[in-house]
Amino acid sequence: MNTVHLAWMLGRPSATRGTSQILTVSAYAMVGAMLLVVLGGAYSFTSFEREAQAAYLSLAGFAVVLLAVPLMVLGSAAARLSARTQDRALSSLRLLGATGGQIRGVSLVQAAGTALAGAVAGVVLYLGCSPLVAMIRFQGAPLGDAIYLPWWAVAAAVAVIVLLAVLSSLAGLRKLIITPLAVATRQSVPVPSWIRALVTVGSVALLYFVFTNIGMVSQEIGTIIAVVILGFGFGLLILNLAGPWLVATVGRSKLKKAAKPEQLLAARMILENPSESWRQVSGVAMASFVAVVGGSGAALMSMGNGQEPTGSWFDYLPQDILTGVLLTLVITFVCVAASASISQSASTLDRADLYDGLHKLGMGYEVMNAARTKSLMIPALTASIGFAIASVVLVLPLAGVAVLLKPLTVLVVILAVVLGLVLIRASISVANPRRLLAERVAGHSRGIKIGEG
Repeated sequence: MNTVHLAWMLGRPSATRGTSQILTVSAYAMVGAMLLVVLGGAYSFTSFEREAQAAYLSLAGFAVVLLAVPLMVLGSAAARLSARTQDRALSSLRLLGATGGQIRGVSLVQAAGTALAGAVAGVVLYLGCSPLVAMIRFQGAPLGDAIYLPWWAVAAAVAVIVLLAVLSSLAGLRKLIITPLAVATRQSVPVPSWIRALVTVGSVALLYFVFTNIGMVSQEIGTIIAVVILGFGFGLLILNLAGPWLVATVGRSKLKKAAKPEQLLAARMILENPSESWRQVSGVAMASFVAVVGGSGAALMSMGNGQEPTGSWFDYLPQDILTGVLLTLVITFVCVAASASISQSASTLDRADLYDGLHKLGMGYEVMNAARTKSLMIPALTASIGFAIASVVLVLPLAGVAVLLKPLTVLVVILAVVLGLVLIRASISVANPRRLLAERVAGHSRGIKIGEG
C-alpha cells in the first residue's frame, strides 16, 4: 500500500474529524487569501509615478514584513492542528509495524494535501475579495485592476504555503515521539528568565536615547528614515523576546489571586507553556505596536501637511499612511482571530485527557470553556497593553507633539485595536471543548479502520 493511498485513508473527510478538518483547511485558505491581498496591494503601487513608488513600496515592504508574523503563526497553528488530529492514527500505524520513515511520509503527504486544498481555496477567496479591495483609495483614486497579481506570483504564493505546511509538519514530528505505547510524551518547558525583561528595558532606553538625539546621527532625510525603521524593527524584536516572560509573570500573578476554579485552571494553562501562550497572541502585540507607531506617524504627517496642496503625490501621503495602518491592523486581527481558533482547537485536543478527567470529577464544560477563554484573553490583553506602553515611549521623541495636537488619528487606531480584541474573543468560541471532545469520543468508539475503502 503506497504512502499517498494510506495518507488519503487516514486523512479523508470524516464526521468525527469534521470540525478540525474544516478549521485546518479554512486556516490555510485565510493565509493564502491574506497573503495574496497584501502582495496585490503592494503590486498595485507599481502603477504610481516613479517618485511615489519609492515611498509607497518601502511602506508596503515594511507592512509585509510585519504581517509575516501573524501569517506564519496562523500557518503553523493550522499545521499543528492537522498533525494532532492524526496522532492516534499514526500511533496505530506504529502498532501495525510502520517505520518512522513511513510515518513521516504519511504525515508530510497529509500536510501538503491539506495545505494545497486550503491554498487553492485561498486563491478563490482572494479573487472574490479583490473587487472590494480594488475600491480602497490610495493617491486619491481606487486601486482598481492593479490589485490583481500575475499568475506566476499566485502560483509562487501557493507553493510557499504548501512548503510552510511541510516544514511545520516536520517540526511537529520532531516534538512528538510516536511509539507503539503512546502518541506523545509531555516534557516540562523552561521558565522564561527575568534577564529578558532586563535586556528589553535596556534596549528600549537605548532606542529612546537614539530617537531623542536622532538629529546628531545624520541630517539627511533618507538616513533618518532608515534609522527610524531599523530602530522600530529592533524594538519589535526585543519586545517579542520579553513576551514569554511577561506572560509568565502575569500568569503567576493570576495563579496567586485565583479565587474560582476557572481562574486557577486558566493560570495553570498559561504557565504550562508561556512561550506557546505568547505565540498565540504575538500578532496582537505587533498590532498594538503598529497602531501606536503608525497612528503617531500619520498624526505627524498631518501636522506637516497643513500648507496649501501642491498637486503632487505627497499631498495624499498622510491619509494613505493612516489607511495603510488600518488595513494592516484589519489583516493582522483577522489572522490572529483565525489562529486563535486553530490554536485553541489544537490545545483542546492536546488536553483531552485532562478535560475528560476534570469532567468525571464533576467540573462542568462551562467552567473549562471559561478557563480556556481566560487562558487566551489574559495574554492577549497583556500583550496589547505592554506593547502599547513600550511603543508610546518610543514614539514620544519623534511624534509626541503630534499625538497631543492630533489625537483623533491615534484614537481611531486604538479603537481598531479594541475591535480586534473583541473579534479574537468571539473567534475562540469555535474550539468549545464539549463539541471537540464529543467528536474525539465518537472517533475512538468507532476505531480506526485502515482497510476501509
